[in-house]
Amino acid sequence: MQVILLERVAKLGQMGEVVDVKAGFARNYLLPQGKALSASAKNIADFEARKVQLETHNLETRKEAETMSEKLNGQQFVVIRQASDGGALYGSVSTRDAAEAATANGFGVDRKQVALIRPIKELGLHEVIVTLHPEVEARIHLNVARSPEEAELQASGKSIQDAAAEADQAADFEIAELFDDIGSAASDEDYREDKASSSNDDYQN
Repeated sequence: MQVILLERVAKLGQMGEVVDVKAGFARNYLLPQGKALSASAKNIADFEARKVQLETHNLETRKEAETMSEKLNGQQFVVIRQASDGGALYGSVSTRDAAEAATANGFGVDRKQVALIRPIKELGLHEVIVTLHPEVEARIHLNVARSPEEAELQASGKSIQDAAAEADQAADFEIAELFDDIGSAASDEDYREDKASSSNDDYQN
C-alpha cells in the first residue's frame, strides 16, 4: 500500500514522501496516528496545497520539542518497586510508569512517546528514550529501587547488590573481631589461672 507521509517516520522517510508499506501497518498505525494519508491523487494534491502550512507547523513543534529536550535529557526519575534481595522485580516497569514518573516531575510525557531500550525487570538505573517529535528525542534514566533511600544510594553510583555485599562483609568482619576478642579474653583467663596454679604449687613446695 502506498501512503504519503505527513511527518518524518523512522525507517520510512521524510514528510511529503510517498512510500510503500504493509496495509496492516498503514491502517493500524500510520493512518490512525495522523502520520500519513493513503497516496491517492486527491490526497497528494491536498498535501501539496497544504505543504507550506504543514512544514511551518512542523518547524514550530520541532522547536518546542528541542526546548523541552534540553530540559528533559539526562533527567533521572525514581520508580519505587518491590523486589527480591537479588534485585529481581516482582513485575516490571512499563512505558506508562516512565511517563507517569516524568509527568509527576513537571514534564508532560505520554506513554506513547516512551520506548524502553530493553525490558526493565530488575533494580538499578535504566535508560529510556522519549520521542518528543519525529525528529527530536531525549534520553532519561529510571532509578528503580525498593525505597527512596536505596534510590539515593543508586544515584550515587553504587548498586544495591554491591551495598548488600559490603554490608555482609562488614558483618562478617565484626563477627570475626568478636570471636577474636572472646578468644583473647579466654587466653588471658587461662593465663591467669595457670599463673595462679603455679603460684600455689610454689607455695606448697
